[in-house]
Amino acid sequence: MTPARAFAGKRYAVLGLARTGLSVVDYLWRSSASVTAWDDREEARAMVQDKATLADPLELDLSKFAGVVVSPGVPINRHPIADKAREAEIPLIGDIELFAQARPELPPHKVVGITGTNGKSTTTALIHHIIETAGIPARLGGNIGKPILGERELEAGGVYVLELSSFQIDLTQRLDCDVAILLNITPDHLDRYENFDAYAAAKARLFEMQSEDHAKIIAIDDEPSRKIAAEADGVVIQISAGGCMDQSGWSALQGPHNAQNAIAAMSAARRLGIGEEAIEQGLRTFPGLPHRMERVADRDGVLFVNDSKATNPTSAAPALAAYPAIHWILGGRAKSDDLNACEPYFDHVRAAYTIGETADMFEKLLAPKMPVSNCGTMRKAVKLAAQAAKSGETVLLSPACASFDQYRDFEERGDDFRAAVGSLS
Repeated sequence: MTPARAFAGKRYAVLGLARTGLSVVDYLWRSSASVTAWDDREEARAMVQDKATLADPLELDLSKFAGVVVSPGVPINRHPIADKAREAEIPLIGDIELFAQARPELPPHKVVGITGTNGKSTTTALIHHIIETAGIPARLGGNIGKPILGERELEAGGVYVLELSSFQIDLTQRLDCDVAILLNITPDHLDRYENFDAYAAAKARLFEMQSEDHAKIIAIDDEPSRKIAAEADGVVIQISAGGCMDQSGWSALQGPHNAQNAIAAMSAARRLGIGEEAIEQGLRTFPGLPHRMERVADRDGVLFVNDSKATNPTSAAPALAAYPAIHWILGGRAKSDDLNACEPYFDHVRAAYTIGETADMFEKLLAPKMPVSNCGTMRKAVKLAAQAAKSGETVLLSPACASFDQYRDFEERGDDFRAAVGSLS
C-alpha cells in the first residue's frame, strides 16, 4: 500500500509482530511515522529493529502517541495494554483502522467487508473471484491471512474485499464498507468476550460504521443474525439459504453451508453492479480454498478431503453434511466439550478417528454412537482411515478443534494431512 500523508510525523506504538504487526510497522515507517514496536519474541523484534524503536508500550508514557496498534491475536479483554491506552486517552486500533484512515488518499474504490462465525474465508475469496471474473480490479485482505497494508493498492474503480474477524472489528472505528456482510453468529471465541451477546454485538459493529446508503447484507438463518437484521437501519438486504439452490455446476461450493456463502456473494456482486453472466461464471470456476473442504486426492474411489480450517464443531458440521459416507478424523485443542453442532450428521459417519489433546474425550463421547479409533497422531489416523474406507466413501479431516496442541496453525495441520495422504502406499 502506498504511504499515507495522514500518518506522517505521528507516533504509534505497535504491539504484536506476527504477519499483521510486521505489515503495520513497515507501512507506518514508509508513511514517515515514528514507530515503537514490541513482541515477546526476540526474533520478531529483530525483524523491525531498523524501522522502529524497540520498547514495551506497557513501560512507556503513551500520552503523546497517536494510538496503539495491536495485532488481532492480542486478547484486549484481559491484556493490560487496554487499560494503559485508556488511561493515556489514546485509541487502541488495528491495521484495518489504519487502512480506513488512509482510504481518502487512495484512488476511488469500494470496500466489501465480510464477517460471521463461519464461512467468512470462503465467501471472501468467492466474492473476490467473481469481481475479478467480471474484469474489475480487486484486492483480497484481512483475516484471510493477507494483511491489507502489505498489499499493493488498486487503480481507480477497484474493490477491496476484506474478511473481518470480530477481533479486527473491535479495533476499528471508521471502516465504512460499501457492502458489509454478516453470514452467521454461533458461539465462538467466548474467552475474548464477556458473554455471547457481547460477541454478537462485536459483529454488529461492522454495520454501525457504515453510511446510511451503503448496503448491509445479513443472512437470517440464525436468531442472533435475525435480531441484528431487524434492528439495522438503512439499506438492509436479508438473505437465507433455506430455499433450494442448484449447486451442481459449482464443484467447490457443495453442501448447505456453501449455499449461504454463494447467496451472500451473489448479493454482494449484484450490489456492485456485476451482471448475472459474470456471477454464474465466477461460481462455476471458483477453485475453493486450501484447508476448507479441499479435495486432496482420490485413491481407488476413496476421496480424501482436508477441512483443517474447521476449528470448532459448528464449522465442522457443514463438511459432515456434504458427504454421505465419512471416515472422520477429528480432535485437537477443544473450544467446547461437546460436538452438538455435528450430531445431526452422525449418520453420515462410518467411523471416527480421534487425535490430539481431545482424543480421549472425543472417543468417550462418540463411542456409543459409532466405531471410534483413538489414534493420537495424524499419520496413524490417516493410515487407519484409508485402510477402512471403501470406494465411494470419504476420508475427512474436519477437526472441530483448534490446532495449537500439535501444530503451529490450522494450515500446518492441513499440510500434515496432505503429506500423510501422499505417503500412503
